[in-house]
Amino acid sequence: MPYRLRLRYTLHQLQILVAVATHGGVSRAAEALHLAQPTVSMQLKQLADAVGAPLVEAKGRGVRLTAAGQEVLEMARAALRAIETGESRLDALAGGTRGRLRIAAASTAETFIPRLLGDFRRTRPDVTVELKVANRAEVVARLAEDYDDFYVMTQPPSEHAVVAVAFADNPLVVVAPAQHPLARRPRVALAELARHEFVVREPGAGTRLVTDAFLASRAIVLPARLELGSNEAVKQAVIGGLGLAVISLHALRDELLHHHRVRIVRAEGFPIAGRWHTVRRADRAPSPVAEAWMDYVAGQGTALGAELARVLAAGQAARGRRGTPAP
Repeated sequence: MPYRLRLRYTLHQLQILVAVATHGGVSRAAEALHLAQPTVSMQLKQLADAVGAPLVEAKGRGVRLTAAGQEVLEMARAALRAIETGESRLDALAGGTRGRLRIAAASTAETFIPRLLGDFRRTRPDVTVELKVANRAEVVARLAEDYDDFYVMTQPPSEHAVVAVAFADNPLVVVAPAQHPLARRPRVALAELARHEFVVREPGAGTRLVTDAFLASRAIVLPARLELGSNEAVKQAVIGGLGLAVISLHALRDELLHHHRVRIVRAEGFPIAGRWHTVRRADRAPSPVAEAWMDYVAGQGTALGAELARVLAAGQAARGRRGTPAP
C-alpha cells in the first residue's frame, strides 16, 4: 500500500520553528517575524502536538531544540527551501526575476560583497537579499546547518561536500604604521618580522588560519600583542601603533588609497596568495536567482583585480622620511 503523506502541520508552523532555532528563543523569533510572542508559543506547541514530541527545551534565557526538534528543523528547512526554489523557477518561466538570495560571507569580504550585491540588485530590484558577515568558523557552521544559498570564503571546507568556484584574488600583506622603520625598507626578511609585535585576528578567522599555516611552514612565530575580532579593529590598532599585522589587501582599500596612515611592508614571502570562492552545498541545486548571482560574480574578478593592483601600488609607494605621502 503506497505511503500517504499526513499533513499534520502548516508551513507557517515550520517557519516559526526555523525562526526559533535561528534566533535562539521565542521572543526573538516573534520579533523577527513581527508576531506576538503568545502567537509564536501557541504555534510552536501545536507543531509539537502534531509531531507527538517536545521540540524545544529551556536553556538559560532562551531555548534549544530537542532531538525531535532537530529532526523537524531539518525537514522544515528542506521543505521551505524547496518551495522557495519552486516559486523562483515558476517566476523565471514567466519571465520574472523575483526570489530570495541568502549569503554568508567571511568578515574580510564585507569590504566588497555589499557593493557587488548592490550592483546585482540594481538590475534585479525584485530580489530580496540577506547577508550575514562572520568569521570563517561561523560561516562554515552556517553551511553545515544549510542556512544560506552561498558562502563566500577563501578556503572552502574539506569536511563538507561543496561546489566551490574561485572568482577573485585575496592577497594577504604585512602592514605597519606609515612612520614605522620597516615601512621604508625595500625588503624585510621573515626573521626580522619576528622581532616586532603583531596584532592578529581571533582563532577561526580565515586570515589567521592562512597566516599561521604560512609561518609554520617556515618555522616562524610572530609575537602577538593583541587578538582582535575584526579587520577594522586590527587596522585601527596598527594605525594606533600597537603593532604590525597581516591583513587582506581588500580590507586596506580606503586606507591606502585615501588616508595613508599605514603602509605595506615588503616582507619576504608576501603577499600570501589566496582566492575568494563562492561556495554552495553540493546536495542542493541553486535556484534561478542563485544561478544569476553565480553568473554575475564570475564576471567581477577582473574589476576586483584591477582595484587590488591600484591598492597595492598605493601601499608600496615611496614615502617621505616621516612616512607622509611623497609629493
